[in-house]
Amino acid sequence: MAARGLARVWPHFWFKSLGSTAFMSLFFTGYLHLLKNPVGVVTEMPLTPVDEWIPLQPWTVWIYVSLWVYVSLPVALMTSREDIVRYGLRIGALCLLGLGAFLVWPTAVPPTHIDWSQYPGMGVLKGVDAAGNACPSLHVATAVFSGMWLQWMLPWTGGGRAWRLANVVWCIAIAYSTISTRQHVFVDVFAGAGLGLAMAWLTRPKTLLRS
Repeated sequence: MAARGLARVWPHFWFKSLGSTAFMSLFFTGYLHLLKNPVGVVTEMPLTPVDEWIPLQPWTVWIYVSLWVYVSLPVALMTSREDIVRYGLRIGALCLLGLGAFLVWPTAVPPTHIDWSQYPGMGVLKGVDAAGNACPSLHVATAVFSGMWLQWMLPWTGGGRAWRLANVVWCIAIAYSTISTRQHVFVDVFAGAGLGLAMAWLTRPKTLLRS
């Protein structure tokens, strides 16, 4: 799987790299604008028992930021420009829906009263990604969307059950990390997972992508 997967990365390498960079830059421009300039009153999301069960675990910040590698994998494994562009439009629609939700209904996680300066990695994250744009969690939505596509793609890229299980574990770990780093609460995660699943299913490939 590893050798076959690496072989799929090289076709259109620069198209994938530059396209992904441009996509993320556009996304973060809109995301940060809404984060800093919410329209209307910001709703604070409620806590649930799940949020109390999951303790603060600063070390999971590395799992949290691994999303940016994870969401790049479906495109990295594609070998056709048409498939890459179509996938970009699909996940782009997901991001636009999420940003639209933040525009219409600004939300934020409750204050934690934690001194983040005690956790260097977390302090950097909190400085960049503040408490807003909470529900639905686009971190979780894009992870679930990417995870679903990877599950469909792995069988014909040489990935067996072990790789598909690893994919599921990674996706769940990312979702978990959004709560354990206090970036989101369970309601945000649940809504984000629902959005990701729905969009993945609605935009799923009707046939196998080009090999």
